[in-house]
Amino acid sequence: MEDCCVKHKTRTPEEIRALTNRLNRIEGQVKGLKKMVDDERYCVDIITQVSSVQAALSAFSRELLNSHIKSCVVEDIKEGNQEAVDELCDLLARL
Repeated sequence: MEDCCVKHKTRTPEEIRALTNRLNRIEGQVKGLKKMVDDERYCVDIITQVSSVQAALSAFSRELLNSHIKSCVVEDIKEGNQEAVDELCDLLARL
């Protein structure tokens, strides 16, 4: 994919750190799932851990969406870019 066609968002170092920390925890949870499978753990235990990973991903998504609305969407609307509202509605429909 060419860089000219990709949108970018500048984040503060604190935002990057918070998002990265959350993703690192999720990555650890997923690695834990693999280990559970390799260790032939009981299905219910693995499914319980899968539920925890899904909840962590949902929390990550909510945090990112909140930031997106408060920054990107608000800025676009202030600049007269009403397509940002359609983009947000499409995004919410996918979630």
